[in-house]
Amino acid sequence: MANHKSAIKRTRGNEAKRLRNRYQAKTVRTLLKKEAEAKGSDAKDLTKLLSSIDKLAKKNVFHKNKASNLKSKLMKRANKAKAAPKAK
Repeated sequence: MANHKSAIKRTRGNEAKRLRNRYQAKTVRTLLKKEAEAKGSDAKDLTKLLSSIDKLAKKNVFHKNKASNLKSKLMKRANKAKAAPKAK
């Protein structure tokens, strides 16, 4: 247990940040799964998702290389869906 008042406050703040980061990361993971199931959703959703990934990488919730890999996979999937002929 912490012995100093500042250490107790730091622990309390760290817990709040941990929960916030966890929530935001989970939200992005959920959006990634929905995007994979949608197979070619609109560009607005994709832009929002890419932006969210960048924000989490900037705050070190995701490592910058992980963010880059996620974005790369997303763009490959989006380009593949766009290039595929529409079946009617």
